[in-house]
This record gives sequence, C-alpha cells and structure tokens, in this order.
Amino acid sequence: MPVVEWDVLWPAMPLVVVFRRIFLLALLAVPQWFWLGHAHRLGRRLGMRPLRFLANVCLGLVVLAIVLVLYDRIAVKFLPGGISAAIAPAVELWIFTSTFTFFLLQAMRALAWCLVQARGAIFRRVTPPQNPSRRSFFRYGYALVGATPFAAGAYGYLFERLHFEVARIDVPIAGLPHPLNGLRIVQLSDIHVGDAMPISQVRRAVALANRLGAHLAVITGDFVTSAGDPLEECIAELSLLRAPLGVWGCNGNHEIYAGAEETAEALFQRNGMRLLRQSAAQLDWSGAAFNLMGVDYQRDIPIASSATPSLRRVEGLVRRDIPNILLSHNPNTFYRAAALGIELSLAGHTHGGQVNLEILHKSWSPARFMTRFVYGLYALPMPGDRLAHLYVTRGIGTLGIPARLGARPEIALLTLRSI
Repeated sequence: MPVVEWDVLWPAMPLVVVFRRIFLLALLAVPQWFWLGHAHRLGRRLGMRPLRFLANVCLGLVVLAIVLVLYDRIAVKFLPGGISAAIAPAVELWIFTSTFTFFLLQAMRALAWCLVQARGAIFRRVTPPQNPSRRSFFRYGYALVGATPFAAGAYGYLFERLHFEVARIDVPIAGLPHPLNGLRIVQLSDIHVGDAMPISQVRRAVALANRLGAHLAVITGDFVTSAGDPLEECIAELSLLRAPLGVWGCNGNHEIYAGAEETAEALFQRNGMRLLRQSAAQLDWSGAAFNLMGVDYQRDIPIASSATPSLRRVEGLVRRDIPNILLSHNPNTFYRAAALGIELSLAGHTHGGQVNLEILHKSWSPARFMTRFVYGLYALPMPGDRLAHLYVTRGIGTLGIPARLGARPEIALLTLRSI
C-alpha cells in the first residue's frame, strides 16, 4: 500500500497564510451551516421514512462535495481531473451565491430590526396588531430577494460564462507611421484554464480569434489559476493562434501563485511563441517598425498614483524612434507607461469586473476596488503633448465564482489608427 506523506496533503506554509485560510473557511462555513441546517430540517418533515433517509444521504453527499472542493481549492489540489470537472464548478457556484445571499438576508433582517426600533422610539405608541396580509407580503418579498442571487448565478454560469463576444476597437495613435495604420492586434487574456474553462472552450476562443484575420496575436497573462491546472495543454491550444507577426504574451499574477512563470516561458518557446519578461522585440510590418514589450505581473501598485515602482526594468526598453506597445497584465501600470512615453498598453486582470451591474446609469463592479481601469479604452497624457492609450480586456475565463454577469468573456480586436 503506497505511503502518503502528510506534507503532500497539507503542505508547509507561513503562519499568516494558515490564519488567512482558516478565516476564509470560517467565513464560508457559517452560511453553509445556515443553509444545510434548513435543508436538514426540511428533510425531517418528509412523511415517509425512505424519503427522509434519501434526503439525508443526498445532504451528506452535498456536505462531502463542499468539503472536498474547499480543501482542493484552499489547501492543495488533489481531486482527479474528471471528478473535479464534474463537481467543482457547481459547488463553487453554490458556495459563492449562498454566502452572498446569506449575508444579504442578514443585512435585510438587521435593517428591518433597526427600522422597527426607530419607529417605536419616534412614535412611542403601542404597536398595532399584525396584519396577516402585510406579513405575507414581506415573507414573499424576503424569499424573492433570497432567490435572486441563485437565479442570477445560474444564468451567469450557464449562459454568459460561455458567450464569447468580439470587441472591435480603433486605437488612435499620434504620429503612427502610415504603413502601421490599420495594423490589427487580437488580444486574449485571463484564460484561467481549469474546471470552469476546459480546454475545449480555449480551443473555441482560439478559433474565433483566428477568424478575425489579425496581424499580431497577444495573450496578456493568467493562463491558469493555481498550481495543478493544465498549463501545458492550455499553452498548446494557444499556440494554434495564427498571425503573420506571431504570438506573444506576458505573465499574470496567477502564474506567480502557481509558481509557473518560468514554466510558461519555456512552454511558449517550445510551441513557437514568445513570452516577454521585462524584454522587448522589434517587429516590422509593411516597411515600418514598432517596439513590442512585455513584463511579468507588477505588484503593489496603488490604484490612482503615477509615483509607483512599476516598470523599473522597462525604462531602458522604450524606443524613441518607433511606436511602443506594452503587454502588462496589471492595468495600474498605465500611469507609469504613459509617463515613459509608451503609446499603447494592453492589459487584462479585471475580467471587466466579472460581475458588473448597471444601476441608475452607473456601473457597479468589484473591480473598482483594485483599479480605475476596469474595462475598455483609456487615455492619459504623455510627453510631447500626445495621448497614451490603454486597452483593458474582459478576458475569457473566470475566477472564484464560475459565472459572469454583465461582463461577458471577450476576444479583443484592436486596430491602430493614425491621427
């Protein structure tokens, strides 16, 4: 019988990481205790003993699936690929939607309690008898609010997650040489290959990109989510991208988490592509040249500051005689890139928010907490009274909750325009 070493099942890690993961598990456990407890009480109400037994078995399987997937995601990947692909997306979707719904309902209860207390303190009178119809109205309203996140999550998982869109963007560049006017660049990003983004879907995205007839193909990081994801298979599929100027890329933050930066670089080279890591290459098209640069993920950059330590190893790569294009997974490097005179930056990282809601004509997205550049084309002044541009793509994969709402996966086609 093979011996399983304990440090394989629970690898050594810094104490702060252990406490962080324990806190995360506790945060997720409380809502599950609430929902599974309700399910258990409902099961006990079933009249027939075989039905109660069946309900308990199903509930036990659900608990087992949640525990296995949480351990697989938070501690170390150990589930076989087939089992993980079969249960992990559904479990992750349930965990995130049920957790959000639990805290939403608790917030509603707290608000209702505060309103009742405030009403009593202001009017100081005996509360009139409860109106049964009013109680029913609030009960149904409470149930409707609780059901909405589950319905939205299911829609985002079954439909929007796999509804690839092509975004066509014209990028104006002052002083662009005439032969480069009309140069087309196709951009993929944030693949996050794994259970929620199988290789078959990566293949479909590559096929869609190839139909666009781009001259240059770039991939701006996050090929995987964590160690154990099929990085080699992912990059093999991405190597099927076709463009006369080749396929180029940069690493994202999840290559750091997976310890895969060097491996990704080697796999790119093996498959006839090039991963730019604080390096540059001069590319020529129709008799004109431009400078393509790429960097690994730039960490610890403030949301709104140009005085950052980012792109330190890029300063010497910037050309003054030809246009510059930078591949940088983190869009917050745009401030520094514009200051350095880089005409165009291409980034990902945000997933366009992944969940993006339009309320009162304003976009609400969790990505707002980490960047001002959530999605689309942005401009900042650069030396010489010109404008530098950044394009942030929504990418094609998902992170955390395996769903998208209001931020469908995207294949970007950028066309350079001389102004």
